[in-house]
Amino acid sequence: MLQAAVETESTLTDRFQTTVPSVVRQALHLEKKDKIKFTIQPDGSVLLSRSVETQEDPIVESFLAFVASDMQNHPEKIQPLSASMRERIEMLTAGIELDLDAPLADEDE
Repeated sequence: MLQAAVETESTLTDRFQTTVPSVVRQALHLEKKDKIKFTIQPDGSVLLSRSVETQEDPIVESFLAFVASDMQNHPEKIQPLSASMRERIEMLTAGIELDLDAPLADEDE
């Protein structure tokens, strides 16, 4: 079923604040204190969506910060993935199935 686009607008205050129009709040099922996310597209358009809370893992966050810092401090060490390395990875992971939405087993918790 094809749905028509709905347009609405809102005015910025002197402090660059605005009210999210009720039609947008209803479409996104927003309640008081909910967060909204703005995604700026390459063409300059902006998508507004309901922000979904994610639980961050401090270990993963620390590791990613380390990797980002290392990449920034040593860009000469960054190399493209070679065809032979890709083939080796495919060989090592052949037949392995992974469901990221499956609950962890008790021994994995």
